Amino acid sequence: MSVVGLFMDRLSAAQRGKLRRASAPAPSEEAGELNVVPFLDIIVNVMMFVLATVAITFTSTADIKPPSNKPSKIVSSGLAIVVVEDGFSVKTSEGTVANVARGDYAELKRVVSSLKTSPDDKSVTITASAGVRYESLVATMDAVRQTDDGKDLFPDVAFGVVR
Repeated sequence: MSVVGLFMDRLSAAQRGKLRRASAPAPSEEAGELNVVPFLDIIVNVMMFVLATVAITFTSTADIKPPSNKPSKIVSSGLAIVVVEDGFSVKTSEGTVANVARGDYAELKRVVSSLKTSPDDKSVTITASAGVRYESLVATMDAVRQTDDGKDLFPDVAFGVVR
């Protein structure tokens, strides 16, 4: 007989049971752990979906001066440009001066530069109808601010309201 067998024969049943329980293999440590792999798979898939569907927006700014209630020190010719779907209507305090076709910014610049009577004329009011695209409005502002050689035409742009 083996040494263990001889030793076990001398123990009582309660002692043998206690010894068996003490020498039994410990319960697996994996049984108490969470399996996070499926959770991580879901998180990665959600993140990939979010990254693929995020809309990237680019913003641009235009330097303008908002209307003020204070009296202006700038001498103004009362120049106003109305931007509509068909083109531009250039107006002064005397009435409509010219109508320019849509997209003809060179002609608009020529008309506006002919209306500049003094170096103190710096302000222009731009009004747009509801169907006008933002790009067209910005291009109109750029056209009336400076001449082709970089001289100021009407650098102070204000927005008007369509009536």
